[in-house]
Amino acid sequence: MDRRHFIRRSAATALGAAAVSRAAVAAVPEAPVQSSAETQPPLVPPDGNPYNPVVTLNGWTLPWRSRDGWKEFHLVAEPVEREIAPGMVARLWGYNGQSPGPTIECVEGDRLRIFVTNRLPEHTTIHWHGVLLPSGMDGVGGLSQPHIQPGKTFVYEFEMVKSGTFMYHPHADEMVQMAMGMMGFIVVHPKDPALHRVDRDFVFLINAYDIEPGSAVPRVNTMLDFNLWTWNSRAFPGIDPLPVGLGERVRIRMGNLTMTNHPMHLHGVEFAVTGTDGGWVPPSARWPEATVDIPVGAMRAIEFDATLPGDWSFHCHKSHHTMGPMGHQVPTMIGVDHRGVAEKVSKLIPGYMVMGDRGMADMGRMHMELPENTLPMMTGEGPFGPIEMGGMFTVMKVRAGLAKGDYRDPGWYEHPPGTVAREWIGPVPEPVRAQPITKVGTETEVEVRKPAGHEHH
Repeated sequence: MDRRHFIRRSAATALGAAAVSRAAVAAVPEAPVQSSAETQPPLVPPDGNPYNPVVTLNGWTLPWRSRDGWKEFHLVAEPVEREIAPGMVARLWGYNGQSPGPTIECVEGDRLRIFVTNRLPEHTTIHWHGVLLPSGMDGVGGLSQPHIQPGKTFVYEFEMVKSGTFMYHPHADEMVQMAMGMMGFIVVHPKDPALHRVDRDFVFLINAYDIEPGSAVPRVNTMLDFNLWTWNSRAFPGIDPLPVGLGERVRIRMGNLTMTNHPMHLHGVEFAVTGTDGGWVPPSARWPEATVDIPVGAMRAIEFDATLPGDWSFHCHKSHHTMGPMGHQVPTMIGVDHRGVAEKVSKLIPGYMVMGDRGMADMGRMHMELPENTLPMMTGEGPFGPIEMGGMFTVMKVRAGLAKGDYRDPGWYEHPPGTVAREWIGPVPEPVRAQPITKVGTETEVEVRKPAGHEHH
């Protein structure tokens, strides 16, 4: 984190904090800023009740200050630049230098005081999604509070009465502000640190954008036809892997603030759904899954034991959501021989390439010229060639001997001899096919008998 930004933001906040008392303005904590898109190490709690901190995928946890029995946080709503993946930067709105904003971590029973400074060109609020609190702290502009005008600072105060996983986002000009990337996670740990304990605890938000190729600002009026499907405003290959130690107990918390549901599929494990934004699922009510569907505006937490070493795919199972920007109106050309047309076109357009006649897999190998600040439709290199993915995809890397608290990328998995699918070089027999039925031959007599008492009907 940039210390110079800390000081600059703190001074600016004090100057613009007209919505709180002078005593409160003097007490406003610093507003830490994070510009890196890499996953940051977990923030070990410096005081208060102990807990096992979470790791925000391609994100970070917001530091706090303890003061007079309160945990004080400072969020700054502001325009930000977010690298969606190498080669593309989006101009979004977020908090404290990033979109999504930093994760807020606390403990059940903690009293939170959250200062919110507005550096946007329009008013805003923050709604604490799923948190039980007084109505006046709920953050619905015009209904439960005045809007936070540009340059002003508001303060929210409430006690976390239950543990769980929640979200925060605006409830003011919501269509625009959420489409621009304003959202974040709240993780409330149990008061008993042994309760719901796991070895690794990951969190990320599912979000989506419609950004035209060559541009950088989302089109906020889009309802369904998004072209960038992201986790924490990152698309593959910009999404960091999830390093996991062999045999560890792992939790992944996912919140969905897009306009559609997402069936999240994790290879190599059998997991159980252990939490929603309504709370923890009792052990007797949990069920095994390989894919969990996350509705709009909801959160799901899954848990599993990492018993199989390797590199395991983790992705949304809607296939278009694991692709980069696409032209939805492009016709399907599979099976169409247009080489003759292509030869004529290439005389007019040097470098023209035939695409789509054999499927789209060639897109993973081609390095086509794209508009500036535009991601390819599919990309990513693995140890055996192109991965042919984009959007909502990453890899969980399960390794033996991975030290506790080590979240560095361990590299590609070294498969033991004889454990990789390989080409068969022996004879291949012809498949036995069912013979078609050519004729249905004979007439059949059917005798119908009526039940007793129904002879005349």
